[in-house]
This record gives sequence, structure tokens and C-alpha cells, in this order.
Amino acid sequence: MIEAQLRLLRSGFLLDVDLRLPAAGVTALVGASGCGKTTVLRALAGLERAQGRVSVDGQTWQDDALGLFLPPHRRPLGYVIQESALFPHLNVARNIDYGRRRSADRGRIALDQVLALLGIESLLPRLPATLSGGERQRVAIARALATGPRLLLMDEPLAALDSARKAELLPYLERLQRELQLPMVYVTHAIDEAARLADHLVMLKDGRVQAAGPLAELMARPDLPLTRPDDAGVVIAGQVQSIDEPYGLACVAFDGGSLWVGQAGAGLGQRVRARVLARDISVTRQRPLQTSVLNVLPVHLSALQFEGHTALLSLRAATGGTPLLARITRRSCDALALQPGDALYAQIKAVALM
Repeated sequence: MIEAQLRLLRSGFLLDVDLRLPAAGVTALVGASGCGKTTVLRALAGLERAQGRVSVDGQTWQDDALGLFLPPHRRPLGYVIQESALFPHLNVARNIDYGRRRSADRGRIALDQVLALLGIESLLPRLPATLSGGERQRVAIARALATGPRLLLMDEPLAALDSARKAELLPYLERLQRELQLPMVYVTHAIDEAARLADHLVMLKDGRVQAAGPLAELMARPDLPLTRPDDAGVVIAGQVQSIDEPYGLACVAFDGGSLWVGQAGAGLGQRVRARVLARDISVTRQRPLQTSVLNVLPVHLSALQFEGHTALLSLRAATGGTPLLARITRRSCDALALQPGDALYAQIKAVALM
């Protein structure tokens, strides 16, 4: 586990959190600007002197009760920020070597593997000024990994990139997560990034933990701000069961059924996740016939709540109990006379899923 009890008082702001995070996979810290996400990250790194205790996988980095505080350079971690912060006078190879030489654990992660996973072997002789924003950030991540960290901290690493560069970098982050088995704490305000990368979610508000738990569970909770109209939705993890090449579709099997989704290069048997937005789901009382919608799932309505002129439905797959959220108009809700406990069918357009 990653355990952190942190308290830090500043003018007009108090950080007071008690975190118990899995020492595996990606934990995303999300919340509005100024809620304390970066402060938590800096306190974990020892860059902010918060009061409390920090322990990572059984190794204590800070314990005020014992008078113990490891300075940042003695904590086996990598830290990546919004800007790549590369040395402009050093080429890529020497930037990475700088990180490698400053750590006693530098051999813990094979550098060749890092270079290959991030696709930067051909960039080694080049200077930072000749790289794109996405390339510079990949080099910055490689430099952080070259130290052989036991924990990787990432503070909005995509925030300074445009949408094209973000799309370029996200697959590399997924590969790191999959191949290195290195725990990461990832700060972001973009829920789509968290949905794609994270296994565990911590929501912060005004310096305190609002909610924490597995990503799939928190995204399905209608009481959290994740369910505002544009972001409401769930993440479904599954495995590619079949591929329909002529139509560019893949069938993803999950606990409770299967979904046709955009193929997006996933291979047979590959573990994938699909983000299903509430606005892309409609419901019907009878199984539809001759519909253009490829995904029709039997579900049960467990709860509903009204928000203005819309209704947010909490659904559960009839088999397996996988949660779904659907947002429909209040008029449609009244026309169907929906009540908790109803047996329904959820329709999900395949073109809405990747």
C-alpha cells in the first residue's frame, strides 16, 4: 500500500488527507483547480513539508512521530510535471543519463526497455529544441524512469499539449502501465484521461478527500460530480472476443455480456476498457426489433434522480451486475413511467464507443 496522512496549512487553505492507495496500477487524483492535487503530489515527493506520515510499500519516507523525514533525493521516485523541464544544452541521451546517474536504483528498470516503450530510440542525438511537445514529454518520462523509481508521480503531464499531442502520448502511458508494473499517482483535471489510464480514483475537494475507490465504482456513483451532464458515464473493462475487420468493429466481452465497439487497433484476447457515456444510452421496456443500434443489453433500473429537465438512471446489467448510467429527458422518463426495480433494455450505439 501507499499510505499518506498529510496536513498542511497555508493562508486560506488547509490540506488534510488520509490516503491508502494500492501500490500497483495507476491512481488518479482528480478535482477542481486549487483542491490540493499538486500539493499532495509534492508532499509525497518531500518537496512540500507537510505534517504526518508517508509510507510506500512498507518503506517509511516520513513519520513525524519518529522524527523521520527523507529528503526528496533519498526517496526512490520519479516526478514528471506539465513542462518537460529538459536541459536545453544537453541532447536526449545526456538528459536521460543525468537522471540515471543521480540514483542508486538506476539499474532496477532496464533503460533499453524504457526507450522502446516510449519510442524514443531515434531521438537520442537530438536537442530538446528540435522535438515536438509530445516528444519532449516522452523524454522527460524516460528521464524519470531512468532513476529506477519505485513510484512514479505525474502532475498533469498532458496539460501543456494540444489534443493531437495528447492523443499521441496516451498510448505510450498505457504501455508503461501495462509493461512496467510500476505504481503511478497521476494528477489530472481531465476525467477522460483518468477513465483511460486509472485503476483507482481519489476525488479531492477543498483540501480533503471527497471519495476514493476503484475507478469503475466511483464513476458509476450518481452522487459525485463526475456525473455532471458532459462527463457522466462508466468504464467497462473486458477482453476482445472477436474482430469484424470489414466493418472496423471489435466485440468486447465483459462480466455481464458483450459490446460492439470501434476496433481502434486492439488485438484478439487483448484486455481493453470502453468508456460508456450516459448521454449515449437510451432505454426501452421491450427488446427492440430491426434497430440500427448494435448493443442491446437487458438491465435493471436501480435508482433515478432528476436534474433540471433530464433524468439520470442508475442501471445494472441483468447478468453480472455491471453498472451503467443513462441520461434521458424527463419527458421520456415520464412517458415510460420509470420506477426503480423496472426491467429494461439499454441501447448503446457502437459508434459512440472506443
